[in-house]
Amino acid sequence: MTLSNQSLKAAENEIRPFQIDIPQADLDDLKHRLSSTRWMDALPGAGWKYGASLDYVKELAAYWQQGYDWRKHEARLNEYPQFTTTIDGANIHFLHIKSPEPNAFPLILTHSWPGSIVEFLELIGPLTNPQAYGGNPADAFHLVIPSIPGFGFSGSSLDAGWNISRIGRAWDTLMKRLGYEEYGSHGSDCGSLVSREMGLRQPKGLRGIHVLQLFSFPSGDPAEMVDLTEEDQKRLQFLGQFFENAGFNAIQQARPQTLAYGLADSPVGQLAWIADLFNGFGDHVDFIDRDAFLTNVMLYWLTNTAESSARIYYENIRNPDAAQGVNTAPTGVAVFGNDFKSIRRFAERDNNHIVHWSEFEHGTHFAAMDEPDALSSDIQTFFRPLRTK
Repeated sequence: MTLSNQSLKAAENEIRPFQIDIPQADLDDLKHRLSSTRWMDALPGAGWKYGASLDYVKELAAYWQQGYDWRKHEARLNEYPQFTTTIDGANIHFLHIKSPEPNAFPLILTHSWPGSIVEFLELIGPLTNPQAYGGNPADAFHLVIPSIPGFGFSGSSLDAGWNISRIGRAWDTLMKRLGYEEYGSHGSDCGSLVSREMGLRQPKGLRGIHVLQLFSFPSGDPAEMVDLTEEDQKRLQFLGQFFENAGFNAIQQARPQTLAYGLADSPVGQLAWIADLFNGFGDHVDFIDRDAFLTNVMLYWLTNTAESSARIYYENIRNPDAAQGVNTAPTGVAVFGNDFKSIRRFAERDNNHIVHWSEFEHGTHFAAMDEPDALSSDIQTFFRPLRTK
C-alpha cells in the first residue's frame, strides 16, 4: 500500500507531541564511560594555554559522574510542551510555550553552537508571563524554541546542505505551520546568523530580528579604519585574539566527521570540546551553573549529534544560497561585556535598519544563561514598537 501525495503532504505537515525519556541503559553506559576515561598527559602548569584545562575537565567529569542528576533536568525540560515536525525532509524538535496573555507576540529563539534549547530555559518565564516577574503583561511572547536540524532531539539523521539559509526558511515554515503569520526572531551565535539571514530575505510576516552579535568585520578598505575609536580598536583586537584560538572553527569547517569519531565515543571528549568554548578560552571559567552546562552537554551526548551539529560549519562555509546585500529588517543588537563585541560602524554598513543597540557591562556569548534578566528586558524593549503596525 502506498500513500497518496495528499497523505504524504499531510504527514509532512503533522505536528507530533514529544517527551524526553532517555533509557536508563544510556545513562548507565555514560557513567561507565566516564569511570573508564583514559586521561591524557598534559604539560605541567599548562592551564588553558593549549585548550581546555586538564584539572578543570577532570573536576567537571567527576561531578558529571557522581553528582549530576539527569532525571531532575529531564523532568524540568518535560515541564514545557514539546513537539516534532518534518520540514524540508528534516525532523525538527521544538518547545512551544504559549503565554497566558491573549495578545502575546510570537517569537522564535535560535540557539548557538555549542548550545541547545537549554540556553533559553531562564528566559521562558519572563518572556511568556512578564507580569509574574514584575513586568508588563503587554510585553508577553508566545515562544517557539527549536533544536536546529542535526542538534539535540532534532536528531542526527540529516541530509547534506543544512546551512543557515535553509534553517531560516525552515523557521518561517515552522512559524506559519503553528499559525503565526507575524512574528519576531532572536538568537546568539548561530542563532544570530540565522536571524540575520531571515532579515535579509524578509519572509512575509517577519517584524524584526534581535541578536547578540552582528558578524560584520573590516572589508579591507582603509577608509573604514579612519577615526576608529579606541574602544572599537580594542574590539577588533579581541576578535583577532579569539580567531587565533578558534581551532574549533577551522576543524568543523573542514573535517567535522573526523573530529566526531572522538566526540561520539568519549563523553569527556565531548565535554572538553564544549567546555573550551563556554569558558572563553580560560578568561571566564565557570560563569554558568554547572548543572545547566552539563544538561547542555547531555543533549549532544545522549542524541549522538556531535557530527551532525558540527557539520553546520562545513555547510555554511560552502553555502551556495547565502543571501547577499544589506539587511533592511528592523534590527536590535544587545552587546554583552564578555562576548566578542559587534562594532557598530561595520554593523551599520551591512545592516541599515538598526533601530536598537544596547551595551551591557556583564554577560557573555551565552547571555541567555548568565544574564537572563538583562536579555529578556532588552528583547521586550526592542519588540515593543514592532508588535503593532
